[in-house]
Amino acid sequence: MTAYLETERLRLRRFTPADAGLLVELDADPEVMRFLTGEPTPRAEVENVVLPGILKVYAEHPELGTFAAADGDGFVGWFGMQPTADPATVGVGYRLLRTAWGKGYATEGTTALIARAFTELGMTRVEADTMAVNHRSRNVMRRCGLRFEKVFHVHFDDPLPGTEFGEVLYAVDRATWEAGHHG
Repeated sequence: MTAYLETERLRLRRFTPADAGLLVELDADPEVMRFLTGEPTPRAEVENVVLPGILKVYAEHPELGTFAAADGDGFVGWFGMQPTADPATVGVGYRLLRTAWGKGYATEGTTALIARAFTELGMTRVEADTMAVNHRSRNVMRRCGLRFEKVFHVHFDDPLPGTEFGEVLYAVDRATWEAGHHG
């Protein structure tokens, strides 16, 4: 399958219906899910909700979506560039297997998606959010050139530990990104 994006060490491609097992494996690690749901995603949910949702975004937004990421050894997780309410803004994110943590993949993949959003897709803004207590992801956002904008609070029926500190939004606009990359 054709790569959606390639970096020095990563190859991103669209997920296919045959990839449910990769998503189940990724979401099975409680540490990977710690700041998301706090628990593994059941296979039935991956097959009936998560993967169909990923495929639906490709159909509606051909240049956007959630992309399987592999290094030379195989699947390491996913990177996403999602539509938002503003058609000139995309949201970026990632989820990596614990064996891929600490290798710079999160920064490498996210930086490449941000560059694609501005240089190829004509976006004017890229944003990302996470729990305020997720310091590793906040560090990735900063390394990718995203800047802290605000703390916001979302109501959850079954909140995770740390929810009381809120969510954080980071973003960069095209002019700021260009100044930092072409100045």
